[in-house]
Amino acid sequence: MSQVLLRAWTRRGLLARVLWPLSMMVRGLVAFRRLLYRMGVFATHRLPVPVVVVGNVVAGGAGKTPVTLALLEHLAARGLRAGVVSRGYGRSASGCAEVTMASSPGQAGDEPLLIARRARVPVFVGSDRAAAARALLDAHADVQVILSDDGLQHLAMARDIEICVFDQRGTGNGWLLPAGPLREPWPRPVDLIIHSASPPAFAGWRARRALARHAVRADGRTTALSALAGVPLTAVAGIAQPAAFFAMLREQGLLLDEELALPDHADFSVTGPALRSAGTLVCTEKDAAKLWQHRPDAWAVPLQVTLDEGLLRAFDALLDAKLSLPHGPQTT
Repeated sequence: MSQVLLRAWTRRGLLARVLWPLSMMVRGLVAFRRLLYRMGVFATHRLPVPVVVVGNVVAGGAGKTPVTLALLEHLAARGLRAGVVSRGYGRSASGCAEVTMASSPGQAGDEPLLIARRARVPVFVGSDRAAAARALLDAHADVQVILSDDGLQHLAMARDIEICVFDQRGTGNGWLLPAGPLREPWPRPVDLIIHSASPPAFAGWRARRALARHAVRADGRTTALSALAGVPLTAVAGIAQPAAFFAMLREQGLLLDEELALPDHADFSVTGPALRSAGTLVCTEKDAAKLWQHRPDAWAVPLQVTLDEGLLRAFDALLDAKLSLPHGPQTT
């Protein structure tokens, strides 16, 4: 994403004002599309189990996948069997597919692959998330709840709980694309608001983020982060906010000789070979599967998210109410 636009979206400056008429067109299209779904011109498909959408209204990543992973851990602790659907952004394959431990980033997308490997739950990808969810349930009949990693604007799939995640940008200048960062007008009704940055931009629950105290290589070998202190490192991040990852590494006392900030969902088939001669590499867990194809010795540092107990109680109350209801085409 253009750095010029990212800067323009933080305030209502000249460029944002020039683009504002286009954002009004986008607002109209968004409203018209929602109207078509409400009128039944476009179909909304309901699934036989509760669906939780973890998404955002701001272009670019806001920390949805780490929140999804934290919720999956919570559901597992409750003894509930969960599955995940995702568009699989960046995948080269088409259609609907299950993500397995043997899947490649090109087949699955980097975030669905991360979820499958970390959470060890059924994960299906496809541009039609409702179709992906049906395929998941056909293959894993014991799944009791489905989480959608992103998809707040994917109205073709009915949802029971909507969670909107924000990072330190909040809503930026408050305007829609391309004059601002918003995909749709805000505020809009959602069940839970989660902030992945401190301080929160506005009212909502906190998701506390921290790097794990260890790093892992492609062969499964792990090392304490403290063991990398004093070693000159090249840090690589192809995420929405690379600077945040680099800052967290430095906070752990790591010496970053070089910081390579790449676009979100970066294609390492281009960048990876250029890193073969680099020294010790550290990367995000999201980038690891792609980077390991070129540098299996790169150290991936997992990101861990802790959700407030109050948030989890609120989430449980919403989910339990849905679990107690019949689902399927007969419901609205």
